[in-house]
Amino acid sequence: MTLPRVLIVDDEPDMVENCVRILKPAGYECLTATDARRGLVMLESERPDLLLSDLKMPGVDGMELLHRAHELDPALPVIMITAFATIESAVAAVKEGAFDYLPKNFSVDQLRVAVDRALRHRSLQRENRSLKDQLAQTYGLENIIGRSPAMSRIFELVRKAARSEANILVIGESGTGKELIARAIHANSPRVSQPFVPVDCASLPEQLLESELFGHEKGAFTGAIRTKQGLVESAHRGTLFLDEIGELPLSLQVKLLRALQERQIRRVGGTGLVDVDVRLVSATNRDLREATVKGQFREELYYRINVIAIQLPPLRDRAGDVKLLVQAFLKRYGQGRVRGVDDEAMAALERYRWPGNVRELQNVIERACALADTETICRRDLPDHVLGLGEVPLPVPPAGTNAALPESGTDLTLKDAKERWMAVLEASYLRDLLARNDGNISAAAKAAGIDRKTFHRLINKHDLR
Repeated sequence: MTLPRVLIVDDEPDMVENCVRILKPAGYECLTATDARRGLVMLESERPDLLLSDLKMPGVDGMELLHRAHELDPALPVIMITAFATIESAVAAVKEGAFDYLPKNFSVDQLRVAVDRALRHRSLQRENRSLKDQLAQTYGLENIIGRSPAMSRIFELVRKAARSEANILVIGESGTGKELIARAIHANSPRVSQPFVPVDCASLPEQLLESELFGHEKGAFTGAIRTKQGLVESAHRGTLFLDEIGELPLSLQVKLLRALQERQIRRVGGTGLVDVDVRLVSATNRDLREATVKGQFREELYYRINVIAIQLPPLRDRAGDVKLLVQAFLKRYGQGRVRGVDDEAMAALERYRWPGNVRELQNVIERACALADTETICRRDLPDHVLGLGEVPLPVPPAGTNAALPESGTDLTLKDAKERWMAVLEASYLRDLLARNDGNISAAAKAAGIDRKTFHRLINKHDLR
């Protein structure tokens, strides 16, 4: 294990020896210099983890050494020591970037504690830098797979939008990667070092969602045994991601609009206001403009969240990207055993329309990797519906359904008639899928190529409970 390295610079040899005597037994490697110029050379050649320097030295003083040290390594912690301790010199040293300040009559414990604190601070800085790098690698745009012209336009828009503070609305069908885009926006924004807080607006009931978003005070309702900070507060100075914002109840839309306008929130059961600074990224698979016309979404909130709109293309409109995504999922699920896809299977994958988009393709490749007997996926490893076998026929409305089909001579518009037919088709498909999976929602959602949250929402939409 490498010991932390402390460079001690002081023109008094006795002081240098005293510091070494204290720090070396405590587990630090001590580098020493009794001349400031020598200290500068060692800063460059040795790259220590901490500089412990006298403030007053002939020739080059401690303040100049501090400046030069931070030119070489802005994150290097510096502790200044001096026999001429004054408030003015302490304030000046700290203002110039010193981590701490000690008078020369310091005790053994004072020195050890100061050095330990400084090195812990440096360790945390390195850890934060590492986490930032990991975040950029995980959620950077280079890790979102796609070379189609449609995705190239999205990448360019995300890069420009990320550097702003504007609220962003990500629009796209289920499974197109809206949350991945939201995380990429955060990872490429000035707020990257602050929290990214995702909230699923579709998965929580209204009463619980209000408390989750805005927090509550102790005693605000039965079971509120302590004050709780809401997710909006948790995202302070960072990014708040509201997934499926179109499912947000109207009452909470009003409260969210006020929070965005005033940059303040009021917890449930509270009277005081809490300042919040959040950058909002929202996502939806609904047409919110149409929802505002129908009174299902507040118009003022729509314009507030939709400063920059990013419309994600469905997978069927991303020419050439299916093959790239297949290769990426093979690396993830093939476990070194399954390495490729034969020409017939790849042709079927590229021909299929992918209503569940990237998420459905991911599920299909994971399934195929599990079933493949060889290192190459072939047609028999793909599900029938991807191959175009066993197509679902247009359903007849089940007995007792409220979704009556349009009859000839109806006065419905083409759009309304299509919506009516599609609602019946969707309900019949879901009912059949649940039956074939014995009511197991996770299994049915996986077979449909959508997530549990979306499946639950469709169940509620068609009253299939």
